[in-house]
Amino acid sequence: MADLPTGLKRVLVIKLGALGDFVQAMGPFQAIRTALPQSEITLLTTKPFAGLAERSGWFDRVWVDARPRGPLGYLALRNRLRGGGFDMVFDLQTSDRSALYWWLMWPDRPYLSGIAPGASHPHDNPARDRMHTLDRQRDQLARAGIAEVPMPNAAWMNADLSALALPQRFGLLVPGGAPHRPEKRWPADRYAALATRWAAGGLTPVLIGTAADAEWTSAIAAACPDALDLTGRTDLLQLASLARRAEIAVGNDTGPMHLAAVAGCRCVVLYSHASDPKLCGQKGPQVTILRVPNLTGLNEMDVLAACTALA
Repeated sequence: MADLPTGLKRVLVIKLGALGDFVQAMGPFQAIRTALPQSEITLLTTKPFAGLAERSGWFDRVWVDARPRGPLGYLALRNRLRGGGFDMVFDLQTSDRSALYWWLMWPDRPYLSGIAPGASHPHDNPARDRMHTLDRQRDQLARAGIAEVPMPNAAWMNADLSALALPQRFGLLVPGGAPHRPEKRWPADRYAALATRWAAGGLTPVLIGTAADAEWTSAIAAACPDALDLTGRTDLLQLASLARRAEIAVGNDTGPMHLAAVAGCRCVVLYSHASDPKLCGQKGPQVTILRVPNLTGLNEMDVLAACTALA
């Protein structure tokens, strides 16, 4: 285990990827900020999370990765990275792309916590690819001299919900997911059946998703007129606030369920063979994972039983 270098004036943290990736990195973000209170810390992330990162208070600057194309794009990125004057990089993405970004800082590359060849603080644990994301990032930072890494904390994420006309009692349904991964989605008719049972018991189903999920959420809302469809109407801060107020959340293995889990909501997350919760499962104080080989074989009564057990 190496020690954290002293005298780090400027630090770069790299975390790209999707919502779930960002949420699972919030503990490491906080740990780096706590370990380096006097350093100027810059986050390099993707556009959807820039505003959230600025609001967090963990970073002094937030840069948006434009994903450079062609020689001129990479030259501009190299000039920007070298101009940052960074003393150390924490590569929490640990991908070929983020490793390349560190290599672009040649010849005066800073210290690196990551997996790129030549890293000063390599995460060289041979088991890293078999570790849950949270454990892997915690181990990576420990090998860079940061021993204390908290669980992701969404307590700072608050927003006004008054315009949403929420009922007194409600649960969240998150039927969305990556369009190219349909095997990770529980069928819409099963969500509709669960929503109908919730409504019959006095719990209003609230549908959460982006415009890309509208086909699914619209089908569920049509089958359950008592549902409140908030598709495309909530930002990430509102989603965290909704999760804190909800009695329960049910959803696929998708980013909003990571956020609901760390916000403290009771969560039932549905997995198929397509992803492994041992590596990327949602973590929170009250999370139940239901995993079956094929989600078409999971009925609403099994999910309802899991919800009742959590309640």
